[in-house]
Amino acid sequence: MCGIVGYIGSRSAAEIIIGGLKRLEYRGYDSSGLALVGDELFYKKTKGKIKFLEEKIDFSTVAHFRTGIGHTRWATHGAPSDINAHPHFDCKQHIAVVHNGIIENYAAIKTLLMEKGHCFASETDTEVIAHLIEMYYQRDNSLLEAVRNSLPLLEGTYGILVISVHEPGKIIAARKGSPLIVGIGSEELFVASDASAVVEHTRRVVYLDDGEIAEITAHGFTTYDFNKKLVQKDESHISWDIKAIEKQGFPHFMLKEIFEQPHTIRNAFRGRALIEEGEVRLDGLRLTPEEFGQVQRILFVACGTSWHAGLVGEYLIEEFARIPVEVEYASEFRYRKPVLRKGDLVFVISQSGETADTLAALREAKSRGVKVLGITNVVGSTIARETDGGVYIHAGPEIGVASTKAFTSQIVVIVLIALLFARKNDMPREEVREYLRELEKIPELVQTVLDRNDEIREIAEKYYTRTNFLYLGRGVNFPVALEGALKLKEISYIHAEGYPAAEMKHGPIALIDEHMPVVFIAIKDEVYRKIISNMEEVRARKGEIIAIATEGDSEIHRYASHVIYIPTVSKLFSPLLTVIPLQLLAYHIAVLRGCSVDEPRNLAKSVTVE
Repeated sequence: MCGIVGYIGSRSAAEIIIGGLKRLEYRGYDSSGLALVGDELFYKKTKGKIKFLEEKIDFSTVAHFRTGIGHTRWATHGAPSDINAHPHFDCKQHIAVVHNGIIENYAAIKTLLMEKGHCFASETDTEVIAHLIEMYYQRDNSLLEAVRNSLPLLEGTYGILVISVHEPGKIIAARKGSPLIVGIGSEELFVASDASAVVEHTRRVVYLDDGEIAEITAHGFTTYDFNKKLVQKDESHISWDIKAIEKQGFPHFMLKEIFEQPHTIRNAFRGRALIEEGEVRLDGLRLTPEEFGQVQRILFVACGTSWHAGLVGEYLIEEFARIPVEVEYASEFRYRKPVLRKGDLVFVISQSGETADTLAALREAKSRGVKVLGITNVVGSTIARETDGGVYIHAGPEIGVASTKAFTSQIVVIVLIALLFARKNDMPREEVREYLRELEKIPELVQTVLDRNDEIREIAEKYYTRTNFLYLGRGVNFPVALEGALKLKEISYIHAEGYPAAEMKHGPIALIDEHMPVVFIAIKDEVYRKIISNMEEVRARKGEIIAIATEGDSEIHRYASHVIYIPTVSKLFSPLLTVIPLQLLAYHIAVLRGCSVDEPRNLAKSVTVE
């Protein structure tokens, strides 16, 4: 959730670190700081935005520092404040540490260290790491050894960088459950929690795995496991460039990413949908013909928007492939003793590939001998490396905290998975071909919905002052109702709930009055008449209706105050279109309310702590 940047080389470390931290602002944070090391240790840290940190630094006076570490903090232990911001230090301020994650046993360690005379300045769990390293450093006389000997005492998760005035030409990095990458330049190296912080300088990266510690200098790095065994690391290449994480004329990253969806949807099926052959190719799943035939049940495990994509997948796979599907919250999965058996196949879904709860669920499923596959966006992410196979969604970097293009790309990938299993289960080739032909047209249909942006903004202008919304859908569009409500909550801070439309009568109808806008997904399908009945019930209670409807539906105006039309499309592909107006509606309402669209309060892009 927090962001980490480190630099060692021949350039001004302060400038590199501040630039990297700015690239990580999208992850969500409440304070920031940096530490530079040479003959002395220099640091600045502050509550609030990075610009406040930048204002505290006279870059001309710190230009000689060539080694440093920086951090953006999302508070867990201790309120946001200058003191609780990272980096944290030992008693003599010779050692500086930045940390992503949570040290679960910090209180016991802190008590032990205080008994030994250590003094603490903050309320954070992180500060105990600096003091532990100080304790071991006095004995080991090596920063690498001091860090290595401290790690076994830490329970929880961490990605840490450590520097010391005693060894100013080194950064020590260690990882357990929180991502870290090393960027390789020419006589300079970078360390970060996210590739976006280093891609401006290099696309050559190495991903640290859990249980690894690296000693980094300007000339290279050496990686070990926690048992001191040397680890050989393979170099990877970042496929996207700096333009992908710039706004390119849009006022917000979220709007840019909404408008990228015709392109990202096409990327998700390009080369995988073999239309003329009536086949789907997903070699990354690494399933043998025998394994395909043995699948008796599929589980989707995810959080947030990815969980909603999994719910769409339940409808798709059960209809296309006739395989039972269950959708699980990753945060609950490993704590309720799930029943997993031979014939189960688990898909974990995560845009970042680093979501802590989803990673924990992945490991729980693998420990029970079940095959686990991933659906993720980030090449080289932990989920991509630890699953038995999977599919990248190829959506490109998603900077807005509220996921948009990743959701539709996840659905496209799940459509392909559903059709692949359907074909294996004897769906006729011609039927698969027709579905793939329709899928090929989706990007241009999405563009026609995006072309309605101005009319959606006008609807937002009528409702942005409301305090509650209700979103209703049926069948495969029930998860879209959940997603629409989530988007509104995330970025506008308006209370919103999503329900199956028929469930309205079982409680939520009590909320409806003339002050309650109700968003209906009311496309022309087999439950259309049922949706109309639900709309009548809302009208009878003076609720105001916004309807997402199929082009050519003139009847819908009798029931709705506002109608946003989408092109005609088969029911099972409709979520790719119906979600677009809901994304835009949430965006415009948030802008009108003056909210921070790309960095909503209390949220982080990648939730790397439980």
